Amino acid sequence: MILYDHHEEIRRGFNVWPWPHFSPKEIASRGNGSVLVVPEAMDILERAREIAGKPFKINSSFRDRLHNARVGGAPKSAHRGGLGLLAFDISLRGHEPRELLDACRRAGFTGFG
Repeated sequence: MILYDHHEEIRRGFNVWPWPHFSPKEIASRGNGSVLVVPEAMDILERAREIAGKPFKINSSFRDRLHNARVGGAPKSAHRGGLGLLAFDISLRGHEPRELLDACRRAGFTGFG
């Protein structure tokens, strides 16, 4: 896991940000713009996007401590990187829910809410 103070610190390109379907800004906290990169989680997200064959809108991913508290998140939430995990809230807009769920399962996601 790597924590960046702000998404603008992350350079996109070869071996720096290897997830072409998602920008650092999409994964950043909606509070202060910080980003927690969990490479294994990002690999699964990227794989799910490829399996689905359609763009994903990320509603929420990493949350800085203050933003997490503002939205009523648990202190050890996966949105905070709790237990080395990172949560992604993906919009269903433009997706058939069962197909999106199947793509996420096939990619390796194990928790759904």
